Amino acid sequence: MTAPREESVRPHDWPGLSDAVHDAQQRFRRLLGCMSEPGTLTSMALPSLPPGAAISPAAWGTLLALCDLETRVWIDATLSGAGLAAALAFHTGARVTPDPANADFALVTPTTLTQVEEFALGSDAWPDRSTTLIVMVETIESQGDWQLCGPGVPGERRLGLGDPDQVRPLMRVLHANRGRFPRGLDAFITCGTQLTAIARSTRLSGPGLEQPGLSSAREEIA
Repeated sequence: MTAPREESVRPHDWPGLSDAVHDAQQRFRRLLGCMSEPGTLTSMALPSLPPGAAISPAAWGTLLALCDLETRVWIDATLSGAGLAAALAFHTGARVTPDPANADFALVTPTTLTQVEEFALGSDAWPDRSTTLIVMVETIESQGDWQLCGPGVPGERRLGLGDPDQVRPLMRVLHANRGRFPRGLDAFITCGTQLTAIARSTRLSGPGLEQPGLSSAREEIA
């Protein structure tokens, strides 16, 4: 029997939660724990996604846990395969928005962030009215090029996300949070069934990230 073509994938071919209330609460707690301890790794196991799906199972599990009828999601066109928007509406009621500034969540790759900059940062009065990024990367490891410090990180924590050149656009966007806190972007980062998080309060260092005070020092020398 041949596998279904992408264009024949139906919304209910995407896996849902076995127990909508219990499973969603369990996944939400896992996501909350991950965001409160930036750089820790967790898993978000789900049955296989349908043919043509361009997002990770962990990203899909995150959407199932966080989205509802009031949620607006922006999706990078490269990640919209296998009828993702219809499946998201079917399983959660969430709406897809064409405007990244109106999105509660955004499905992106690091490359997306070199092309789209309009995600909501929230405001000083309402910092929660920002876009949370759900990012696809090639790999996630507990050791690597990126160093995390700040709330929820005892001392420091290292994180590997594959080729630094490929993920640098993401890390630069998250690194910029430091200068606009409490506004900013939080991110869930996914690969396969693995997931980690970087909160806007997290301080980042790594290859190609400007450190505080370095730019001004260079300007004084010049």
